[in-house]
This record gives sequence, C-alpha cells and structure tokens, in this order.
Amino acid sequence: MHPGGPFFTRKDDGAWTVAKGEYDGAEDPLDAAIREFGEETGFAATGPFLPLGEITQRGGKVVTAWAFAGEFDPSRLTSNTFTMEWPRGSGTVREFPEVDRGGWFTLSAAREKLLKSQQPFLDRLQIALLTP
Repeated sequence: MHPGGPFFTRKDDGAWTVAKGEYDGAEDPLDAAIREFGEETGFAATGPFLPLGEITQRGGKVVTAWAFAGEFDPSRLTSNTFTMEWPRGSGTVREFPEVDRGGWFTLSAAREKLLKSQQPFLDRLQIALLTP
C-alpha cells in the first residue's frame, strides 16, 4: 500500500508498505493486523493466514506481518484518514487518507516498491510458497 499524506505524494519506489498499525498488549497481533488491513483498505482480510514473522524498521518500529490469499481490486481501496497541519506552520489542518493507493506487483517489482526494511517479508513469503 502506498502511504497517503503530503510527505509521500512524490515518492514511489521504496515508499510502499504492508498494512500496519499500533496495538496495545491486550489485542492479539493477528487480530490487530486484520483490523488495520480493513481500516487501511476497506477490504476484509480472511484466512488462512501465513505468518511472516517480524522485522524492525530503521526507526525502531517492530512490524509483524501475515500473508493471505484473496481478491482485491486496488481501484476500490478506501482508507481511514488522519489530520495534520499542512503546510507546516500555516495553521491549516487538513485531512489525508492513511493509504492513497494499492497495487499488485510481481515479487521483483514489489522489492523495488516496498520499504527496504520490510523486504525480508517478501523473502519469507517466497520461501513459504516454494516449500512443499
């Protein structure tokens, strides 16, 4: 998914991300991932789910991911929104989608699109799909 908001408008390669969000210790991580996917895309994530483990992004955020098979028409993506002052220092608060677009990519194209720190998820997915 491509992040929404003014900081990512002109970024493409190396800016895409898996659905992610924060959750407290009371929520099961898979339940949080299913909820976040729905909030960020407008689509329901349904199992079975393939665990892809966790990675630590450059900024220190730990991301746990799962893969699943399903139908998803990127043109029908609807995302929740966030507000921020934009332009900075203007006093104007604007609303932006958390995700502004989605897409389907081959593994090699996904490696170019996805954040570098999240690329191990692609390696793990590829291994899992090739392992009988």
